[in-house]
Amino acid sequence: MAILSTRETFDRRLRELLSQVLALGSMVEQAVLLSVDALIRHDRSSSKRVIDEDQKINEKRCWIENECVRLIATQQPVGRDVRFLAAILEIITELERIGDYAKGIGKINLLLDKELDDMGIFKDLTSMADRGLSMLNLALVAFVNSDVNAALAIPADDDNVDHLYNQIYLKLTQRMIADTTTVEHASHLLWAAHNLERLADRVINICERIVYVSTGEIRELDYIMTGQTNMSDKKKFEKVPKVLFLCTHNSARSQMAEAFLRKYAGSRFEVCSAGLE
Repeated sequence: MAILSTRETFDRRLRELLSQVLALGSMVEQAVLLSVDALIRHDRSSSKRVIDEDQKINEKRCWIENECVRLIATQQPVGRDVRFLAAILEIITELERIGDYAKGIGKINLLLDKELDDMGIFKDLTSMADRGLSMLNLALVAFVNSDVNAALAIPADDDNVDHLYNQIYLKLTQRMIADTTTVEHASHLLWAAHNLERLADRVINICERIVYVSTGEIRELDYIMTGQTNMSDKKKFEKVPKVLFLCTHNSARSQMAEAFLRKYAGSRFEVCSAGLE
């Protein structure tokens, strides 16, 4: 009876942890929704709220992490139990990063000039957020249900997010090239889109953890394109050279360099830019 009681207590604590992970997921979802809505409405007060409340997301992640470590130290779980706890540690990190993307969009909104137009991308931005959050919700449901098949299917939805991002990228880079006075404004909008594109990538990482819990296998799912998972696709993905343009603030210079390389080199390189600060 003592062993059964201990197992029941352990299972209850696992369920409590899972509940807290879902709560963190809900916090992150609301942060993304609010940040995108604030950007579209030029609502700086809501953006400041997203920035301020990111601390609550960080605190929730830290609490869950401490509970996981405590369970591992005191219960010494093995097999699927230890994989489940390890997966939670990874998943909450991904969720916190998504919260950081929402915070980043909030900061971008504070930099935008309200008098400038949306350059025709706000509809696509909203669609990106909706699709990315749909992926996130499906992933969390799959985690609760230990649904490996669902976790394997979700990454294919990333194609839709990437397509929207590419549309935004094309619109903004063409605008910047045609009118250099729009470079700063367009760069900020492009970075907001980049954050939403990365959101979907984080969801794929969550799906990888779901597969790991049930199978014990660590599989990379980020090369899945429209459901195709053969190795030739993966090799093609891995062979694309990657170029990073780095400057202090990831402002106009790195964004323009990225735009020009894409224009003249096409798809021969995977290009991105970043800032040191």
